[in-house]
Order: sequence, then C-alpha cells, then structure tokens
Amino acid sequence: MQETKKKRIVAIVGRPNVGKSALFNRLVGRRVSIVHEEEGVTRDRVACEANWEGERFELIDTGGLGHFGKETSGDQIVAGTETQAEIAIADASFIIFVVDITAGAAPLDEEVARVLHRSGRTVFLAANKSDNPERDENTSEFDQLGFPVFPVSAVHNRGISALMEELVPQLPREENPTIEKPLRVAVVGRPNAGKSSYINRLLRDERVIVSDIPGTTRDSIEIPFTIGKGETARHYQLIDTAGIQKDTRSKSAVDWFSNLRTDESIERSDVVVMMLDAETGPTSRDKKVAAKIIDAQKGCILLVNKWDLAEEADQEITQTKYLPALRETLPFMAFAPILFVSAKSGYNIKRSIEAIDYVAAQTRTEITTGVLNRVIQQACEKFPPPVASGKRLKVYYATQTGTQPIYIKIFVNNPDNARANWLAYLKNQLRDAFGLEGAPMFIKLVARSRSEK
Repeated sequence: MQETKKKRIVAIVGRPNVGKSALFNRLVGRRVSIVHEEEGVTRDRVACEANWEGERFELIDTGGLGHFGKETSGDQIVAGTETQAEIAIADASFIIFVVDITAGAAPLDEEVARVLHRSGRTVFLAANKSDNPERDENTSEFDQLGFPVFPVSAVHNRGISALMEELVPQLPREENPTIEKPLRVAVVGRPNAGKSSYINRLLRDERVIVSDIPGTTRDSIEIPFTIGKGETARHYQLIDTAGIQKDTRSKSAVDWFSNLRTDESIERSDVVVMMLDAETGPTSRDKKVAAKIIDAQKGCILLVNKWDLAEEADQEITQTKYLPALRETLPFMAFAPILFVSAKSGYNIKRSIEAIDYVAAQTRTEITTGVLNRVIQQACEKFPPPVASGKRLKVYYATQTGTQPIYIKIFVNNPDNARANWLAYLKNQLRDAFGLEGAPMFIKLVARSRSEK
C-alpha cells in the first residue's frame, strides 16, 4: 500500500453485518446520507465530517468485505465493494477495524487483518455488539489479530468514548487553512431565486437587502462567516451576487456590470452555490448560470429553494418526483449534488453548509495512483475502449496531475481513437468509485507507446 502524508481521515472497515454503519452513525451523531439524492441510500463508501468533542476529522464508512485479500471477485458488486475499501484504506491515516464480538474471530477477519497490517496504517479494533460487561471478556480472542482491542456497542453507546480517547489524540495536528484563506462561496442564480434570503438565514442577520423585486442586489457583496469556535472554527467568505439578467443588450449599464461582477465572483470562488426556484423550476437563464460555473471549472452544489412553497402549491409533489425532471433539464450538471432547502423556514440550511464543505473537500481529492489504475482497468473490462479505423484504443496507465479541478492524465496508444461516449462513461465510473460529487473533472489522453511505459 502506498504511503501517504498523514491526514485527519479515519476509515471504518470490516466484513458484512458487524455494525460498521451503526458505529459510523454513532460517531457522526446522526443518521447520515451525505448530499445524495435519495435519503436512506448508502453508497459503498460514505464520507462525512465528524466532530468528537471539538476535534474535527473526516470519517469514511465502507461496504462489507465479503471477498477481501483474495483474488478479485468476478461479481461486479463484490469487486466494487473491495475497490471502495481499498480506496478508503488508501485515503485514511487511521482505521477502525470492526468485528462482531458475539461471532468471534472469523477467517475473513483474519484476512482483513493481514491486509491492514500491510497497509501501514494505524488500526484500532472495535469489537462491536459488546452490549454488556459480560461480553467484554471475549475480547481476548481478537488479540491474535495484532491490534489494540476495544469492546464497544454502537447501538447502546458503550465503550465508544474509550476508543475515541485513544484515537483522537493521535490525529495529526493540521493548520486551519480557512483562517488565512476563508472558503470563498459564491451564491448565484437568476433574480429572486432567494439568494439573499439564504445568506440572511445563514447569518441570522439582515445583512443583505431582501426584496420580492427582481434585481434588488446590484453588487456582489462579500460577507465573512464563521462556524464553530477556537482553532477548528471554519471560516467562510460568502458572496451574494446580483441575479443573472435575461438580456444584457437591452438593459442598462448597471445590469451589464452586475452580470460582469457575477462572472468575477464565480471565478474567485472555491465553491459555487447555484440557487434554483422550486416553484418555477429551472429556466433557460438557469442553464446559462450553470454554463458559467462549468466554464469556470468550479465546485458546485445545486440548492432548490422555496421548497416549502412548492409543497404548499402542490400537495402531491415530492423530492423523489422532482429530482428526475430536474436532472433531465440540467443533464450537464449531473456531477453536482442537489439539496432542497427553504431560506424562509430554515429547512436543510444547516445541511447545506455541510454540503458546501463536502464539495470543497471533493475538489481537493487526491487519488492514489494504484487505486486509480485499478478502477480504470475494471472500467475497461466492463466496457472495452472503442475501435476506430480498425484499431482499438489501448489504455496503459493513468495518474492524477491536479486538483481544483480534478485532472486525470491517461496514457494511451492513440488519443484519436477515443470517443466522447466512452470518455463520459469513464468519468461516471471514476465518480462512482471516488465520489467527487460537485467537483469538476477533466481527463486528458496522452499518446504513449507501450515500449515507453
């Protein structure tokens, strides 16, 4: 396993049905479905920021490992789960290895332990389902796996504090980059979508004029914003922009400059919050806003505002029904997570900040080269590269060359043999494997003969 600089990232791994997700939810403090379109749907790898007594760190949950440490499974679902676990281990500096104390040390536990020993990561073994002191006595059986053992019960919240009191002090100290460089968040959208109301709700202060008259906000207004206290407090610079006007050729110079400032705000931002009006749905002007975000190569989250009003107007409307139509209207924004909010009632406002943090982190994702090539190899096996002029595109290897946006360089025999639909498929496979929700990604094909490899 490739070594990596220690980060404040903790991954939870283990075989199926040992209680990994229960422990994940216990540590995070709530049931989590991070910025995904359907609540309650757990991806193979779920990442979330955890806050344990003021100490922030990223926590990664993985699917159950039913075929780990052996020859790769032919079952695509099983193989995908193994890949996700490998990604999580590669990303993390610390591992919580979950086992079932009621079942004892299973052969698969031993296989997972061997892989974790080879990884070089710091591992804590959580003997879960230790619901009472009597079961704690069975922890000695897991000593053979070679990791410090902590009897815990995720369901009953037993032993969690002892585990975290040992783990948290070992987390590397990191400088808080948002102190010197606050996370710049541009809130954009067409007029009267609720941008200023959203910022006012965040700030709990009428710092920005809110009006039902489109075009009230003429300038791009920057407002400092902080969440938390002390060294780990997160610092933001919220940018409220004037709404994109319909046709600048027929508007005043003031409107022309408003659009220009919006463009500049997007360029200067780290993450763009694109505000949509739930009642009217996306329009041609929304598509123009989306195009600006894509051209600027910025991380993005879509907020569907005024959801409370939409529900009042149509009793049968649901998020599940609304989403497909929205995705169909904005297919080029499929990479961006969608969250339904109400600036008026406060619905999902706190979660929107979590989503912004999450997207910002995704834009800075660094993918281990070995894991990246394994995912691409699996993608090529499922859907072989195209054939052009009688010659098939051959993929030799890949490496990540940049972040913000994510840049992937792939060495091939002849880039001209590539096809747009296959590259789109490959992007989707990479997003399925690594998340990258909200993060723009670019693939560059570079010609290289096999002899040069």
